[in-house]
Amino acid sequence: MNPILVRPADMVRITTPALAEKYIESQISALREQVGDKKVLLALSGGVDSSVVAALLIKAVGRQLVCVHVNHGLLRKGEPEQVIKVFRDEMNADLIYVDAVDRFLDKLAGVTDPEQKRKIIGKEFIDVFAEEARKLDDIQFLAQGTIWPDILESEAGIKAHHNAGGLPEDMKFELVEPVRILFKDEVRMVGKALGLPDNMVFRQPFPGPGLGVRCPGAITRDRLEAVRASDAILREEFAKNGLEGKVWQYFTVVPDFKSTGIKNGKRTFDWPCIIRAINTTDVMEVTVEHLSNELIDHLVKRITTEVPGINRVLFDYTPKPPATVEYE
Repeated sequence: MNPILVRPADMVRITTPALAEKYIESQISALREQVGDKKVLLALSGGVDSSVVAALLIKAVGRQLVCVHVNHGLLRKGEPEQVIKVFRDEMNADLIYVDAVDRFLDKLAGVTDPEQKRKIIGKEFIDVFAEEARKLDDIQFLAQGTIWPDILESEAGIKAHHNAGGLPEDMKFELVEPVRILFKDEVRMVGKALGLPDNMVFRQPFPGPGLGVRCPGAITRDRLEAVRASDAILREEFAKNGLEGKVWQYFTVVPDFKSTGIKNGKRTFDWPCIIRAINTTDVMEVTVEHLSNELIDHLVKRITTEVPGINRVLFDYTPKPPATVEYE
């Protein structure tokens, strides 16, 4: 087992390349000692945390790492393609792609409780990994991108995490969690030091349950597509307006209620789209990024015009606390 399970109270915040290199060296040594000559199965979502874990493991144990990218239908536009390009094509990783869209969405159909949705998604991830592991030889370890805020918020009962509670007892994997004691800004510093591309290291954080927590209520495929499409527009406009990399996280939410509107001279009964843009350093507290009126007006026009099923755009001005980052 990796002996570092709890963040030391006197641990210096990783804010420089030198501190990141020191952490990388310690983790490479710990990973080699923990893993030995066995294989490791990694849940590679393509987000910052799992990508840094992948890079650490590739540096430590090379082809002993088997990356599994599960397309559960809850990813942002273009993300499965990006994961394949960066890790399989550029980093030559042993990457298995699993198309599990129907499997996940069928099990989530009609489920409205946020915690139940998270548990379903988390369980399906574990089940998919177990199935993939049975096809492989000598898999003994499961790597996860758990970070310190995941642990703190799980212990505080704020929300459940698919990667904070470990594996079911019937699974024969040992956990590998090399960034467990790091805050998000430290994970990025380590990723940069590992040589990961900027568009991966400084990519927005993305929740384990994906767009499932940005589609409140029972997930339907049409509303999920509205979230995906509006999110893509938001990211595109932030990039055009010089906000990419300057605002920590920005995304859209499409809640499960409708209101009346007008489109092309006809009455509509469609969903609202909520925009959230926030900044933070440790995820424990966040502030709201105030956008210009011109940008908001442009976003409203694009989203209501281009995204089927949306007839209103709202902006969330609530910091954390009292709100959390995500809606579920």
